Amino acid sequence: MLSATLLTVVALSSWLLPNALADEGPLDPSQPKGITPDEIIQRFAAKEKEFKEAYDQYGYRETAKMITPDDGGQFQEVFDVSFDDRGRRVKNVVFAPLPTLERLTMTREDFDDLENGFPMVLTSDDIGQYSVLYAGQQQEDELHCYVFDIAPKQIEKNKRYFQGRIWVDDHDFQIVKTYGQMVPETRANKKGKGQENLFPKFTTWRQQVDDKYWFPTYTRADDTLHFATGDVRIRETVKYENYRRFGSNVKITYEGKELPKGADQKDKQPPQQPPQ
Repeated sequence: MLSATLLTVVALSSWLLPNALADEGPLDPSQPKGITPDEIIQRFAAKEKEFKEAYDQYGYRETAKMITPDDGGQFQEVFDVSFDDRGRRVKNVVFAPLPTLERLTMTREDFDDLENGFPMVLTSDDIGQYSVLYAGQQQEDELHCYVFDIAPKQIEKNKRYFQGRIWVDDHDFQIVKTYGQMVPETRANKKGKGQENLFPKFTTWRQQVDDKYWFPTYTRADDTLHFATGDVRIRETVKYENYRRFGSNVKITYEGKELPKGADQKDKQPPQQPPQ
């Protein structure tokens, strides 16, 4: 079975490194006014469910790149997400040169994180699996956000979870930024033997599409993985571009109202441009 030493949600604040939070204003630990943390959780989880239903009806291009700067190793992949004639979502790889990574191997979990983990979604169907702790309020460029630390209550075999911090816009009650790590990890035994599968801490920024939903647009990771055989530093970026809604029989709603079907959607500039 997979095993990992997981931090409790109470201890997450010390795990969130200062340099990862350098883009925000100071964290105000005071309670929100006119609404309780539990009510905020319920509202953003409901909005995340709406977002997930809409996100599943959009195509986009994803460009992923990872390097190990100490030895110049590199992995790249560009793929389009679109829909076939039956309305099924399909992935079409358009660029995937041979990896030159020497000390790392891309695992099934790594590829799953590229498609599902980094654009983390926390819907009302999933929220019960997590402990959610209100951390305070923080300014994210022009947005005023509620901040929560989250961690899985328990780890089930062959399932992936997000552990870290989320920023929720106090106007739309949607997640606009995440920072954390996908878990569980697999580590070597006490003798340093056994297959290891470690994952970096990452930040994902979202921006508005269709003036309604905050879709992921950029992910960045710059972390050192501590393997039994030695440390490996990695830098990883993922860009999500050219969002386009495709025709479907599925109704997409926002605040209880069905959105009209459209063709190409124009993205609104993000409130904070992530560093390149």
